[in-house]
Amino acid sequence: MRIAVVLTSLACAAACTDDPPDCAPTGGGPFAVVEGDPLVIQLSCANDPAGRAADQFAIADLPAGATLAPATATLTWTPGLDQAAVYDLTLTVAGEATTGALRIAVADAFDTAGNVPPLDPRRYPEELGLPVIFVTPTPTTEEYAPVTVTYRGHAYAAEGQLRGASSLSYPKQSYTIKFAAGDYFDEPDRAGGFHAKQRIVLTSTFDDNSYVRQRLAYEVWNRMDADHVAVQAYSAVVYLDGQYHGLYALTDHGDDDLFAAHGLARTGNVYKAINHDANFTLRTYEDDPKATLHDGYTKKDGQPPEGQPGAFDDLDALVDFVARSSDASFAAELPTRVHVPDFRDWYVFVTYLLGSDSGGKNCYLFHDPAGGPWRYAPWDFNHSFGQAWETSRTGADDWDDFADKNRIFVRMLADPALGPTVAARYRALLAGALADAAVLALYDAMVAETDAGARRDWRKWGAAYRSFDRWRDRGDLTDYDGEVAYVRQWLAARGAYLRGRLGM
Repeated sequence: MRIAVVLTSLACAAACTDDPPDCAPTGGGPFAVVEGDPLVIQLSCANDPAGRAADQFAIADLPAGATLAPATATLTWTPGLDQAAVYDLTLTVAGEATTGALRIAVADAFDTAGNVPPLDPRRYPEELGLPVIFVTPTPTTEEYAPVTVTYRGHAYAAEGQLRGASSLSYPKQSYTIKFAAGDYFDEPDRAGGFHAKQRIVLTSTFDDNSYVRQRLAYEVWNRMDADHVAVQAYSAVVYLDGQYHGLYALTDHGDDDLFAAHGLARTGNVYKAINHDANFTLRTYEDDPKATLHDGYTKKDGQPPEGQPGAFDDLDALVDFVARSSDASFAAELPTRVHVPDFRDWYVFVTYLLGSDSGGKNCYLFHDPAGGPWRYAPWDFNHSFGQAWETSRTGADDWDDFADKNRIFVRMLADPALGPTVAARYRALLAGALADAAVLALYDAMVAETDAGARRDWRKWGAAYRSFDRWRDRGDLTDYDGEVAYVRQWLAARGAYLRGRLGM
């Protein structure tokens, strides 16, 4: 009986007090606004719906031009054209120790007359929900030169260069950035954790009005199998020399680090297929005799380096095996030479997205000379999801089996034991990672994330895109909204076409 009385008294001591709970001041958010656009934020108590008197609220270090009305606890602000930054404000209530946080990210009004670019890159880590990377000075050659990279408030001493082939002619070019040992690039919250990158690639979206083709391709590959060598990618806004330059795909760099991150030997050989002579045959894509078995490839990492005797010995042996082995030898030895799931999924992957520029070239091959099978990693997908490399349209019911581009595909499909497993794998993926609902949900999420940034980029580059000499004479050019709808329709139709083709 005595214990019950004590417990009742303690409960009343906690619950019967007249003191209100801590206010926990809040304004909601976080908020994103463009310079010159008005912002109105109502402050309140998160823990006490009855609230406090309006004049008890305060905000420390209000930005210039912002006001807090004491009668209503309402923050009003129209940021000026020199106020692009992220503002982390502290909210207080008179007489209480509990504080609240309010984040306002003010985006640069880059295309407004009289605009002043962000004054301090360290205070401009994001723009309308997307991370921002500053590179100064702008790389202008294909040789590395010193640059300063500012990202998430951190300044890196790095090196930058132009990259690409056809994209070198774009007014909005692509870049590779190399970071110094001990201060590698790091982004904890994007692409599942984008950590300790010695090199990154800033891939132009000038040839992709949807702005997500590269990212979508890599993420589809990554989701097809957890054992794939994953290529991480996310969208970021690029500023060059302090000026807005547009929306980019920020991706992994194809090198030994990419494969080492998957647990493979850092001492392995990494080869990049750079043209369609990388076809696993004895003849070039133009049907001339090859000068070497590794025509179409460059060596990115490994020993001996390109230019030294024996640099391509293991790759030459693989090409020779695929080109000249008997059917019996091919069937018996392929599983010991290559990681068959990689190469089987490579075929499914590029035929699914109709990446006809990536079924032979635009890929990375890895081999550890000390032992272990060849591995594959994808690269470069401006030619995908309904467009070719020069942005012309490709139909959702088009088909490319890569017979003229990749002899290893041809031989796998012709093998009486391996061939049926390719079709079975295709069916399983179309019911799983490549199912319409899965891919469309992924696409829609990427579009929603990048929408505001894509619209800003289109304002900057839309006219240049329409007048670009490689495609300006076409009559089917789209704007951003048109391309987003086009890709979505293509994806839905593609799934239906492939299921019909495979008898599903």
